[in-house]
Amino acid sequence: MNAPTYLNDHQTNLAMHKSNYPISSYVSLAWLSPHFKQVVVSLDTNIKPKNYRIVAQQEKWKRVMQEELEALKQNTTWSILPLPPNKTSIGCKWVYKTKYNVDGSVNRYKARLVAKGYDQLEGLDYFETFSPVAKITTICVLLSLAAINNWHLKQLDVNNAFLHGDLHEEVYMQVPPGLAHKKDHVCLLHKSIYGLNQANRQWYAKLSDFLISHGYKHATVDHSLFLKFSHSKIIVLLVYVDDVVLTGNDLDEISNITSLLHDTFKIKFR
Repeated sequence: MNAPTYLNDHQTNLAMHKSNYPISSYVSLAWLSPHFKQVVVSLDTNIKPKNYRIVAQQEKWKRVMQEELEALKQNTTWSILPLPPNKTSIGCKWVYKTKYNVDGSVNRYKARLVAKGYDQLEGLDYFETFSPVAKITTICVLLSLAAINNWHLKQLDVNNAFLHGDLHEEVYMQVPPGLAHKKDHVCLLHKSIYGLNQANRQWYAKLSDFLISHGYKHATVDHSLFLKFSHSKIIVLLVYVDDVVLTGNDLDEISNITSLLHDTFKIKFR
């Protein structure tokens, strides 16, 4: 029985038919430079784990999970106690990520504990949400002013930004895998954690209070923009979730606020 005419161009058996457009002409590693080939091979061989039971058997991941739990403990993120009557707890899970250097070699392994925010009930576990995302217009204008006026420009990244926010709601979370605990015990959260619906808002509130206490004011056109004036000097600070851009004509104040941010929140410089 002959195949329909519209299937004449389809290859049904690659072993018997030679394709006019072999896939090796488009995806073969032979077309890549040695440097880029090393990057691709590294990305292909380091598969991101998804299952805690598998990861728990690997020393490299056990170590970073323990570091994450220790950071949460030092931050007094929760208290472990029995679940009160008529209360429910939300779930949590580990999220894993491998970060690479530009040459494709592994920079570090990262494990982050994330709450299952979709288990939260609005009006009970959280009330308001907000994320400090700067407007693209604000970013363009700010960078243009910095270039025109030859201002100093610095970019900062806040470590574990969402973990700094204080929780005002009573939120219970299941004890994360890998942390020893008694049966029927849960975590009463004191600080926000990644995955919570209010995590972004609480981080923004914490940062805003900090900046205002050091003389900065909100810009009326964009709540992610903070300004500080001193005679002819100006400092502009722009927030995009957990990234901060600093610019202005006062290098001493830039150095001062950078140091204060690092002491309070621990930041990475870019």
